[in-house]
Amino acid sequence: MRGTVGQNPFSSSKRAPTVKVVLLWWGFWSLLVILGLALGQWQWQRAAEKEAYLAALAAAPTLVSPQEAPPEGATLILEGRYQADETRFLDNRTHDGELGVAALTPLRGDDGRLWLIERGFMPTGVSREAPSVATPEGRVTLKGQWQQDGKRAPLFGANQEGLRLQRIQLDAWKDLGGFAQAGWLHLEEGPGLLKPWWEPSVLPPSRHLGYAVQWWGLAAAALVVLLLGGRRMRLARQPVQVSTPVSERAPERVPEYAPEDIDACGQQETKP
Repeated sequence: MRGTVGQNPFSSSKRAPTVKVVLLWWGFWSLLVILGLALGQWQWQRAAEKEAYLAALAAAPTLVSPQEAPPEGATLILEGRYQADETRFLDNRTHDGELGVAALTPLRGDDGRLWLIERGFMPTGVSREAPSVATPEGRVTLKGQWQQDGKRAPLFGANQEGLRLQRIQLDAWKDLGGFAQAGWLHLEEGPGLLKPWWEPSVLPPSRHLGYAVQWWGLAAAALVVLLLGGRRMRLARQPVQVSTPVSERAPERVPEYAPEDIDACGQQETKP
């Protein structure tokens, strides 16, 4: 079969990628590689932080009416009297499949200092009526785990609706003159205890390590795609050596001889 004149049957019909396309390719996939490595490293660091946090919780001390700020997770023993009229309720809590609230009642210590006590969960269902809870009178001794008041996501809208709070904020009791420490006690033992429901919201370190491996795997896959695609584009941009079909090649010229050369050759052949 004859080839078309001027066409290379051994070359690709696709155009070679432009410089802009090559730069976009390398830029996009390089960004994915860097992003995967950075996020994997971040998750690795988060795992180390969670391990340190859990270790600190396990080693937290037991303190009795501390004068200084207790560390996160410390076990506190407090004595005083509940301020029943100042009870608020942390709204939209769930426990064992039930919807309800958590009761928050200040405690006035024997030394006059004020502590906020998270007493536990009480079911309310979907009712929006003002909750109520029985509160022990007289002097009580309480024991529980301390949680520091820390930074949280911004709250949109009002925090307080009647006696309900969307989240714990100490300024909901600003008329009482301020608390002894910035935080609250999650009650575990003592009068006034409801259903304990709170536990530290800590993602296990192993989960962070799993996320780190996933991000590094993504970075490795992006690197493979980057190199393979870059190699193909580099080959496509190389000049193609054009091969002319045999049928289109010019015939070889046969050497021409002058008549005298032919006679001379004949004479030489017939000479005795």
